[in-house]
Formats: sequence, C-alpha cells, structure tokens
Amino acid sequence: MTDQLDGSYDVVVIGGGAAGLSGALTLARARRKVVVIDAGAPRNAPAGGVHGLLAREGIRPAELLDRGRAEVRGYGGRVVTGEVRAVARADGGFAVTLGDSRTVLARRLLVATGLVDELPDVAGLRARWGRDVLHCPYCHGWEVRDRAIGVLASGPMSVHQALLFRQWSADITYFSHTGPPRTEEQAEQLAARGIRVVDGEVASLEIVGDRLAGVRLGDGTVVSREVLAVSSRMVARAGFLAALGLRPVEHPAGVGEHVPSDATGRTDVPGVWVAGNVTDPAAQVGAAAAAGAFVAAQVNADLVAEDTRQAVAVHRDPFSARSEAEICELVAGDHRHGL
Repeated sequence: MTDQLDGSYDVVVIGGGAAGLSGALTLARARRKVVVIDAGAPRNAPAGGVHGLLAREGIRPAELLDRGRAEVRGYGGRVVTGEVRAVARADGGFAVTLGDSRTVLARRLLVATGLVDELPDVAGLRARWGRDVLHCPYCHGWEVRDRAIGVLASGPMSVHQALLFRQWSADITYFSHTGPPRTEEQAEQLAARGIRVVDGEVASLEIVGDRLAGVRLGDGTVVSREVLAVSSRMVARAGFLAALGLRPVEHPAGVGEHVPSDATGRTDVPGVWVAGNVTDPAAQVGAAAAAGAFVAAQVNADLVAEDTRQAVAVHRDPFSARSEAEICELVAGDHRHGL
C-alpha cells in the first residue's frame, strides 16, 4: 500500500527506517499531520534478522518495517514510497521535491535517512555483506560465536573491533590490510588476547558452497576463515539538504560522515531535525527507534510553541489582517478559496 500525498503537513519525515517510523508514530499520536517519505532501501536489508531488540529479537528487517508502517497509518499518518531529490525554503517552512517531481510542503522536517556503508575494495566482499561479512558484534556476535573470525583492518577502529569480537570467539585473526600502523600498545593488546596478526593486503574472499571459506592475500596465500568482520566507512544519506546549507561532516570518531545536531536532534538549520544513523552512525535499531521518538517529541514541542505564539498574537489583536487570515484558515481549512 502506498498512501497519496496531500499538499502540506506539519512534519515531513524523510526516511522510513526505525528512526523515521518511530518518529512518525510519536507525531501521529500527538495529532500532527505527518507523512513519511521512504525510498525503500534500508541499511539492514541484507541481514537475516534484527538482534538485541527487546521483545522483537530476531525479527526480519522487512517485517519490522511492515509493522511500523501499519502502526503509523493506524494513527492517521501517511507513508509514501519515493526518494527526496531536493528541499528548499518555502512559505515559512519547506518544499520537499521527490524524484518524480511531486512536491509537498512541511512546517518542519525530521530527517532519518540513515547511512550508506562504503566497504573496502576487496573482491567478493559486497556480495557477502550482512551474511558472513559483518561489522557489529552486538548485532551478529552471538550468531557467529566460537567460529573462525577474521577482522579486516581498514580504519582507526579496526583494532577495537578485533578486541570486541574476541569476546565471542577465541579464534580471531587480524588482517592488517590497509589499516593504519598498530601502536605498541595495540600490538601488545592483540598479543595478550591471543589474536593472530596477518600482514599484507587482502585481495579477495574464498567462497565454497555459498559460504565464506577463507581470505586470499595478495601473494596468493589463503587463510581459512568462516566469518569476516569489516569496519565500513559510514556516510550519511543527506545530499538533498545541501540547498539549505546543511552538509554531512566528518564524524569525530573517524568512522565516516554524519549530520551533526544538538542533544535534541536540532540541526544548525532552523526547522530541520535529525534522528538515527544519519546523525549517530553507531546506533542500533533499538537506539535509532528511541531517538526517533525522542526527537519527534522535540519537534512537536517546537510546533506547540509556534502555535502558541500565533494564538497569542490573535488573542491580542483579533482584527488584524494576519488574525483574519489565521481565523479563516482555522474555520475554512482547504475550502477557504471556494468561499
């Protein structure tokens, strides 16, 4: 089911993952006119299940989103399939233009578009992503416990990643690949935890019977492994915000790019809020959903403050031109032009 777009909304939520749908649910329950615009490309689509999510452990990602959409619609919210191409200032709010040229107006924006995982350039890696090529031990560690796990070094968090996966398996091999040189402290930590280090670049993965069987180095050596952990470069999906002067910046942890915000999800652009992986790359599904609900409450409070300012202005001067227009809006709504 794809809902139709109306002309304007209190809040347009861009992105229909856990953060976006949770935010939309909160706003719909707050009796806001809200629509979710979702391109249908969730980051966790390749995964077999969502883990660590209380009361929904192991649920398929697609099922979780289906349930979320139904809940948003159950409170009067809309969920529309489409990709946002551009956002611009308009009528004191925003004009949101989709790829098929449809345009909708919004008083506020809640951006929850998530991120893209940029993977190291190793043959066969992308095809195994979310299966036996993983990144998060809290998401997948239990499922690969006690197996032969490799960690492909490619960024500043790779040693930390190897030490984390050591909690789930005693058989960890650290492939230095293109990662930064190890400090003396890091080398000592890996050795102390019994983590084998293999130097040299990785050329490809060895697949046997649709399963990862090993890692092939540039010199042809194959190291037997059943699972490979990779630190992706995580880049926020936020190019459409450039016209507002809002662009992703490098994350302080060096793991990629995100859209910065304050503790409430408010960005530097008034009226634009962010939640989930677009601003917090490390957030798992549960944390992203919680952030969506929290930020939505902040957005609603901001709208309440604006509604109150307008009501006070009408109360003080009920016969001003602005007051007349606002009273007409309240009484006639979308039918005012036919009076």
